Amino acid sequence: MDHRLVTWAREVKARQRRLGLPGRDLPPLWLFTDALRLPDPRAAIAALPRRLCGVVFRHDGVAGRAALAKAVAQQCRTLGIPLVVAGDARLAAAVGAGVHLRGGRPANRGSRLLRRPAALVTSSAHSAADMRRAKRMGADAVFLSPALPTQSHPGAPALGVVRWAALTRLARGRSMALGGMEGRTARRLPRWCRGVGAIGALIAVAADPCCLAATVFRNYHKSSDQAIAANGSARQ
Repeated sequence: MDHRLVTWAREVKARQRRLGLPGRDLPPLWLFTDALRLPDPRAAIAALPRRLCGVVFRHDGVAGRAALAKAVAQQCRTLGIPLVVAGDARLAAAVGAGVHLRGGRPANRGSRLLRRPAALVTSSAHSAADMRRAKRMGADAVFLSPALPTQSHPGAPALGVVRWAALTRLARGRSMALGGMEGRTARRLPRWCRGVGAIGALIAVAADPCCLAATVFRNYHKSSDQAIAANGSARQ
């Protein structure tokens, strides 16, 4: 886990609360699942810092995607982590999650599927046109990428901080960065950035069994204590 990124996220969260920014109170860190780098994301999700993280479930074209999405959705509900499903509004509705648009385009060719009450909508964007589309679709957060060079697409040209900042003015108040995000690079972003998406910076904890075990143990007992308290209240 990149602890410098977690510290940055806490600062962003505190600044948003202090300024009373409009829009949803979204977490500043988002784990983007990746079928190659993170075939089963559940261990990494269990280790995410509480109240700071959301999850974008991708795993496109993977056998058993629906079953895994259902399991991830149940886990996220237990841990209180916001979840959006990429590019599939029907699957998102089936598992009770929000939806993540691609380039601001309606998922499943049906924007009506996005109009579930209080449904969370996020979107990716790679251009000014994508940013405008995502804003028209009412996206609560727009991940503009690649902000910086990224391991996910080695050699691909990145926007750079100046270009990223210029494009995000098209969706000020809901812009997040994706691509090359870690504690050091996140601090190069303008202060209006609402958060970042990441893979490596948020799953590195999985390589540290001691850290992962401690976090999973803590989260498990928090969930258990909440369940016991709820059952006790129900009996009264």
